Amino acid sequence: MENNMHDDEVEIDLREIFYALKKRAFLILAVALLCGCLSCVYTKFFMTPIYTSTSSMLVLTKETTLSSLADLQIGSQLTKDYTVLTTSRDVLNQVIENLNLKMGYRVLRENIVLENPEDTRILNISVTNSDPELAKEIVDELATVASEYIGDKMEVIPPKIIEKGELPTVKTSPSMTKNTFLGLMLGFVLSAGIVVVITVMNDSIKTEDDIEKYLGISTLAVIPDRKDYIGQKKSEKRQKKKSGKGGRA
Repeated sequence: MENNMHDDEVEIDLREIFYALKKRAFLILAVALLCGCLSCVYTKFFMTPIYTSTSSMLVLTKETTLSSLADLQIGSQLTKDYTVLTTSRDVLNQVIENLNLKMGYRVLRENIVLENPEDTRILNISVTNSDPELAKEIVDELATVASEYIGDKMEVIPPKIIEKGELPTVKTSPSMTKNTFLGLMLGFVLSAGIVVVITVMNDSIKTEDDIEKYLGISTLAVIPDRKDYIGQKKSEKRQKKKSGKGGRA
């Protein structure tokens, strides 16, 4: 019996929440659109665009048979070593010195991404920067310095630069579409959450069902609201007037 009463209360609460959200649907939508527009404006005018330039190097071994399976495996292992050496402190400091960059090697390292496509001896070096021209200069210089450094320290054939970085014309981030959508969803969730919290926290008694729900007592009588009573009387008078005119006619 108690479980049924508890289920009824939960059902009533969920129904109240649904009606509260439905009643304020326009407000929720307006807040969501406002947050989406604010996110769009902030992304366009206040967030610094980031550009990416990528250079590629080919890992070489002493073997000349490129189709050799052993050669491919050795090259893949060397690529892992080259990945570490490319972002070493000595290499990055040399790049900073050559280009007169106003940053430390740790900051530069955070803007570098190295990728080795599976089953290849290709090492892709990507550099991100707010200046597209500087991103290209850094990635080209990094590839050159890293190639010479690896060949000298490991006493192997230096990696061959097969593709220099291009001047990026399209920003990598931030994404206007993504941020606008996130702002829209954030506004929707926040406004809907506020409506739900207000509805749940509101324990005021509005109907006779609320009396039984919150106080646990039955309703013996209901006193009509004065406005409803006056409205009902006016409606009755209008109906009498209409019926009186109809009888005289």
